[in-house]
Amino acid sequence: MNRSLTAIIEREADAYVALCPELDIASQGGTVEEARDNLREALELFFETASADEIQRRFQTEVYVTQLEVTVG
Repeated sequence: MNRSLTAIIEREADAYVALCPELDIASQGGTVEEARDNLREALELFFETASADEIQRRFQTEVYVTQLEVTVG
């Protein structure tokens, strides 16, 4: 079974950090692609080892990623 999840990837210094907000699982890598692939691996390991109870408890069904404009200064 496949499941579509969100990956938010940010640059931090010399690395990239990838976060899946639905499960609050993160990973990192030296490139965007590596961070994404490492996050995929971390998520697959989570689904392989976590109990159904833990998956249900951690899984957020409503995640919204958007941009907003704010006044600065």
